[in-house]
Amino acid sequence: MSAKGSSKQMLIPILIMGILAVILVYIGYQRGQHEHVIGLKSAWTMTIQVLPLLLFAFIVAGMIQALLPREILTKWVGTESGFRGILIGTIAGGLTPGGPYVSLPIVAGLIRSGASVGTMVAFLTGWSLWAVARLPMEIGILGWKFTLIRFVSTLIFPPIAGLIAQLLVSGTKM
Repeated sequence: MSAKGSSKQMLIPILIMGILAVILVYIGYQRGQHEHVIGLKSAWTMTIQVLPLLLFAFIVAGMIQALLPREILTKWVGTESGFRGILIGTIAGGLTPGGPYVSLPIVAGLIRSGASVGTMVAFLTGWSLWAVARLPMEIGILGWKFTLIRFVSTLIFPPIAGLIAQLLVSGTKM
């Protein structure tokens, strides 16, 4: 996918979020209790907190595209990798720390570099369901028994999601 194609894809979400932001700031202003100022200050604080992580995640995504040879990527996580690639995506996703600011740019970079849709769906599903980095906190708050039950009950879903995604896109070009 070219940079021009990806910027076109981003136009509609940017417009929607921009319009929603303007409407909400206007509503806050209209209420007359300076809620728009409070909201904008909160947005600024979140931006300062998240921006470094977002910047580094995009650098990682870009470097993945630049450094990983396409042949190796397609062999291990491309369409031709089959179920092995889906399992690799599942495990890599489950082990990837951080929030969507980390995982989504990585997935975008991998897809642009030749990773299959099924593998990347398995990656994101593994990341959201398994979240190995989150397990210590989950055990601490919910207990080991509940965490173990939750984890075991979700084990099969990332590969299944990857297989379903691969079936949905087989024969079509993304």
